[in-house]
Amino acid sequence: MLTLRQSRIPAISLLALCLMSCGAAQAQRPPREPPKASNAPEDNGDYLPEGPKLQDKTTPQDQPVATLKVNVQVVTLYFNVKDKRGALIPNLKKEDFQVSEDGKPQTIKYFAAESNQPLTLGLLIDTSGSQTRVLPMEQEVGAAFLRDVLTPKDLAFLINFDISVNLLQDYTSDAVRLRHALERTEINDGGGSGAGGIAGAGQGTIPVSRPKGTLLYDAVYLASREKLQKETGRKALVLLTDGGDQGSDETLANAVEAAQRSEVIVYVIMIADRGFNSMYLGSGAGAMHKLAEQTGGRVIDVGNNPKKLRDAFDQIGAELRSQYMVGYTPANTVMDGKYRKLELKTVSPDLRVQARKGYFAPKE
Repeated sequence: MLTLRQSRIPAISLLALCLMSCGAAQAQRPPREPPKASNAPEDNGDYLPEGPKLQDKTTPQDQPVATLKVNVQVVTLYFNVKDKRGALIPNLKKEDFQVSEDGKPQTIKYFAAESNQPLTLGLLIDTSGSQTRVLPMEQEVGAAFLRDVLTPKDLAFLINFDISVNLLQDYTSDAVRLRHALERTEINDGGGSGAGGIAGAGQGTIPVSRPKGTLLYDAVYLASREKLQKETGRKALVLLTDGGDQGSDETLANAVEAAQRSEVIVYVIMIADRGFNSMYLGSGAGAMHKLAEQTGGRVIDVGNNPKKLRDAFDQIGAELRSQYMVGYTPANTVMDGKYRKLELKTVSPDLRVQARKGYFAPKE
């Protein structure tokens, strides 16, 4: 059962770095053990104890999988480097990068330019009424993307959101199970019973449900907080949506903060029948640009064009497999829980770094 009341792990981890320094690869993720007494800080109120819940609609055989976690005072950044035309730039070295925190230069201690580090990926698909004409295309192309991008050591999960937020497939590296979960998605615009299930029944928690709405911000918040916050290494969310939110308990700012605390890169594929929802070309697009840019991802507009959708997934797959990583120990050692701005750049003015804009320090 998913719950919001779990001990928080500071969103600064070094598992990938530890594995790299030992020359070992993480081949399999061990099952999570029950929580034990430790010196981990208690929930300090950064997240509200009450809020939206993720409704578990996975099939009975789905078994949650998690990773080993370490708590080390190191900030890690996964990022891409592109030229002025947007082409990915490989083969750069540690000396080619400079990083600063709140305007103060930091010393890069760890560096990697590898594409085979394990990836934890969440696919969030909008199933509100505005997606009626494009959902079959999303199911087909999304399944092909997961089949192509996932390796045996990667994990992915699937969430759909409309008047409720539902976990359709928990962590798995099996592209077939993910495809079957995608095939179960269906449009829900609130015209039916609207309940989305009985609260507390089966394996699910109390569901988030509204008579009408699109709980986009709640979906990002829950995927970041309940699923990805506990994971280590490379993490990403891919959203298929028109960008419109209606009825979420969480705000855009809360969704962005949850993603930043969980060190998640968010990609947004803007897709919809443009004639259905004017929000597509309005404030929804602006909100999605903010969400993506603050977390180190980007927005790709595909309209309702299948070829553009395939190209968008291909671009995201290439970026996820062409990431650099830098790590540093912050010069500011105060554990105050405050947001700190990051700037990562190359020594070449002709190259552009695509990375998240900041992080939240742990709180003592």
